[in-house]
Amino acid sequence: MPIPRPRRIVVPLAAAAVAAAALTGCDSTAGPVGQNPRQVTVVGAGEVQGVPDTLTADVGIEAVAPDVTTAMNQTNDRQKAVLGALNASGIDNKDVSTTQVSLQPQYTDNSVINGYRASNSIQIKIRKLDTASQVLANIINAGGDATRINSVSYSIEDDSKLVSDARARAFNDAKQRAQQYAELSGLSLGKVISISEAPGGTPPPPPVPMPVPRGAMASEVPLQPGQQTVSFSVTAVWELT
Repeated sequence: MPIPRPRRIVVPLAAAAVAAAALTGCDSTAGPVGQNPRQVTVVGAGEVQGVPDTLTADVGIEAVAPDVTTAMNQTNDRQKAVLGALNASGIDNKDVSTTQVSLQPQYTDNSVINGYRASNSIQIKIRKLDTASQVLANIINAGGDATRINSVSYSIEDDSKLVSDARARAFNDAKQRAQQYAELSGLSLGKVISISEAPGGTPPPPPVPMPVPRGAMASEVPLQPGQQTVSFSVTAVWELT
């Protein structure tokens, strides 16, 4: 009786590799690749203050008349006078821009048109703040009773240096916090893993419409620029060693 030959067992290389990987994963000393469980995440804040160097004024001329032509002509004539006053005040043409032109019918309680309201608004940037009060007075004198000063607001034309300083303060604040946490936990502060920033700031209060004096020549408008705040918030992650 012939003796049966032993069977050969063939294991595919791919299966062998999977098995080897599974065995390696069971090693109690192996940890997640590229991940350090010892980290600290902190938020730092920094802010700096600067004095505004630009005043922006939104100014309008408005007239009401029984017919369209008269309303528009009155508005146009007054606005031309205002533009002339701005030119005489030393305001560059590039700092004056038209923002709105409007012509609307006016109605009685019975929905009957009884006149027309025309308006023309401009935005003015005044870069020499020591002249701003007189410039506004010149606008009022040129526009007369048709003048509407809708708002004034201060700004810093180039705040890049303030932003850079606020960012540096925010990062240093975050690093000091992270260092303290490292010391409290008995560890050392390692390298920075990630940084994300969020610009903040203290916006100026909303502009308030200014009353327009009537009658005699307007005196200089009292103005005070105050200060503006530029702030930054930084979230940073440090390695703890």
